[in-house]
Amino acid sequence: MPKVSVIIPAYNAMTYLPKTVESVLKQSFTDFEVIIVNDGSSDNIEQWVNTITDNRIKLISQKNQGTAAARNTGIAHAKGEYLAFLDSDDLWEASNLEKQVYCLDNNPDVGLVYVWIASIDENGNHLGQIYGNDEQGYIWEKMLQRNVIWSGSAAMVRRVCFEKSGVFDQSLKYSEDWDMWIRISRNYSFAVIKEPLVYYRFHPNNKSKNHTKIKNELRLIVEKSFQSVPFELLHLRNKTYSHINFITAWKSIKYHEPDCNQAEYYRNLALKHNPRLLFSKQNFQLTRDIFLIRWLGAKGYTQVKTQVKGVRQLIVNFTK
Repeated sequence: MPKVSVIIPAYNAMTYLPKTVESVLKQSFTDFEVIIVNDGSSDNIEQWVNTITDNRIKLISQKNQGTAAARNTGIAHAKGEYLAFLDSDDLWEASNLEKQVYCLDNNPDVGLVYVWIASIDENGNHLGQIYGNDEQGYIWEKMLQRNVIWSGSAAMVRRVCFEKSGVFDQSLKYSEDWDMWIRISRNYSFAVIKEPLVYYRFHPNNKSKNHTKIKNELRLIVEKSFQSVPFELLHLRNKTYSHINFITAWKSIKYHEPDCNQAEYYRNLALKHNPRLLFSKQNFQLTRDIFLIRWLGAKGYTQVKTQVKGVRQLIVNFTK
């Protein structure tokens, strides 16, 4: 039996999927299987998989049911002791599996280990941004307030966690991983590897762009999660709602045509839920960007952001 089962949900993913699978096959740790779940795609994924000679790669096809259902299909067919999840447009650093397996092997109390994330664009160019948290141990209260793991591609989980905590909620179409990690964190300790071993790809088809739908989904997760919270922890719900309103505010100016009025509306909601964030870094950065859009216009703001990304990329290249 393989030590690790790598589960990749795929829906019309052939633009990036070959590179994603290639990053798995380049792992320094090799005792794994790859389960690609074709979630009702209309592209040539089945023909492409048939050209792969590596017998560690398996394809399971099903009608389109969404990411959560595809991950659950992968879990049901997985043979590994550890399960790792990878989105079909993301990449792994070659040492990712090796370091996560080492962590779980040497920390039997840990149910989930996650890594930090670096951002890339649609062409695989580094954007110079690192996303990571230091939270580890029994962090259920932290997970209730925000998803410290940031991306589903960053986690490796012991199979036993799903046996006790259940599988992904198929009624959720966005942030179903946050809901899953909340449930696992209630029963198991988490560990973090403070290295950017996952490359999260920003591209025009990211499903995280529909901010109205996202907020509704996040609200469902919050209400579901707080149903079983002890009375003395109910005060955390305001912090959670503050966080998701900040997320929605950012998405109002990050994608498509920036909507400053909507961004300010959600920012103000966030501050009502948690006034202490008035002088926080995230509020300062959001307020700054809203001001820049109003001053420079959407085009000028985009040009400034592009120039900043270019400088970050030069710094990344220089420090390699």
